Amino acid sequence: MSGPQCCSNPPTLDPASGAGHVEKLAGFNTYVSGSIQSNLTILLVSDVYGYEAPNLRKLADKVAAAGFYVVAPDFFYGEPFVRDKLDRPLPAWIKDHGPDKGFEDAKLIIDALKSKGVSSIGAAGFCWGAKVVVELAKVALIQAAVMLHPSFVNVDDIKSSCIRIHSKGVKVPIAILGAEIDNLSPPELVKQFDEILKASEVDSFVKIFPKCAHGWTVRYDVNDTTAVSCANEAHQDMLEWFANQCIGIPVYVVQYNGISVYVVLKG
Repeated sequence: MSGPQCCSNPPTLDPASGAGHVEKLAGFNTYVSGSIQSNLTILLVSDVYGYEAPNLRKLADKVAAAGFYVVAPDFFYGEPFVRDKLDRPLPAWIKDHGPDKGFEDAKLIIDALKSKGVSSIGAAGFCWGAKVVVELAKVALIQAAVMLHPSFVNVDDIKSSCIRIHSKGVKVPIAILGAEIDNLSPPELVKQFDEILKASEVDSFVKIFPKCAHGWTVRYDVNDTTAVSCANEAHQDMLEWFANQCIGIPVYVVQYNGISVYVVLKG
């Protein structure tokens, strides 16, 4: 499922943004932040606007500052969606850049990370990326998952009567962060996801953010303090989920010069 909300508030892409750097990983240009020595990796799977979105990279740096190694690959091969490109509307673009292809590419990234000695991998997907992440969660290629304002995800993706290799649904702990104003994953659908997960053996956390719209976690206006606050709340929920599920320890938030800093305490 896609629609106008999927493409609203497009970011101004900036290949030089972020405190990290771009390197090749499994053949993909990948934004990397943090130290590989942490052995705890978070894979960020972008929305249709790709890995050069400044807010996505800012989030990658925030997660890295909490002690994780963060990778955000370019799964669009240098061709993120461009809303104003009239000869390449979303339905045409998605034929070449479907989440099914993203899933296959993500498996290559995971293999490359494991070859580097990474011991634990979590994955977070935004809009388009949420479908990629739920597919990873269905085959247990990751230790924990977070979907933020998901697109293309349906009830069958979530269903899992028990954690076993032949069940079709989610098999790893999953958090779903939805928006009150979202035509792609409306609150009614997110509540269905919640009910299914509560009836399963899969650890889960589901939250609907009031007054927030689809894309709010990465396509917010940095000059809008309310929007920034809502995005930060979702980011903290995501970090806490990964910290508890991947390494079993809490994330603490401290204020430094008026900025929230996320800290993972390691034993």
